[in-house]
Amino acid sequence: MKTSKLVVGIISIVLCFLVGLQSCAAGLGNALENNGEIGGTAGLILAISLLIAGIVAICTRNGGKGGYVSTAFYVLAGLIGLLCAGSYSDLNIWSVVSLISGGICAIATRKQK
Repeated sequence: MKTSKLVVGIISIVLCFLVGLQSCAAGLGNALENNGEIGGTAGLILAISLLIAGIVAICTRNGGKGGYVSTAFYVLAGLIGLLCAGSYSDLNIWSVVSLISGGICAIATRKQK
């Protein structure tokens, strides 16, 4: 289970940069079109949450009190992304990836105890 949290954490940190760049582009497109959508901002929140959750997952892979903190960041970020995606359809994919990562971290933390 330590390995799964390490892998999920590394993937989250790498995805953080991809999601962040896409969100900046989506936010710029929303601003230029003046359509009132907040998909770009929700994507940036998701990217920052992926970074935080990935770091916490890596730091708590050997056990500790913060195992469920990364799960909470993954799940909250996934829900925000799903609710605010708008025309930024890639955000739905990244939100589902975040929810799956949260599930993996929750299972790994539970099995460690």
